[in-house]
Amino acid sequence: MLSGAAMIHPLFRLIVSDPQLLADHVEAYSELIAEEVGAVTTHWKKRAALHAVSLACTVVTVVLAGVALMLWAVVPVDNMNAPWALAAAPGIPFVLAVWAHFAAKAPEAEHGFKAIREQLAADAAMLRSVTAP
Repeated sequence: MLSGAAMIHPLFRLIVSDPQLLADHVEAYSELIAEEVGAVTTHWKKRAALHAVSLACTVVTVVLAGVALMLWAVVPVDNMNAPWALAAAPGIPFVLAVWAHFAAKAPEAEHGFKAIREQLAADAAMLRSVTAP
């Protein structure tokens, strides 16, 4: 026959005997979550800024290409001092737009919340080992 103390889960026994340990563990989790959320937020802000740069440069490219097309249509090429500038003016923001687009689409080095998942797995493994018969 099992006694009443043997039927209590080891986690509950730990909570009752040392509540400060549980409070410290919860505090460490909150710090870990805050750190992970900060890192993910920073990554999202960087991607949003790169998308904004890409969009703005695309708009500038379209406008400059339109102006270059109109200039090419109304000014004879023989009278232009630098006809290459008609291609270079929209080409520079186009290159920047392509770079920003691919920089924003680049895969991130770490998956968000990886440290939290690892810590939860470690805690679950520790609990399983404590409760194993």
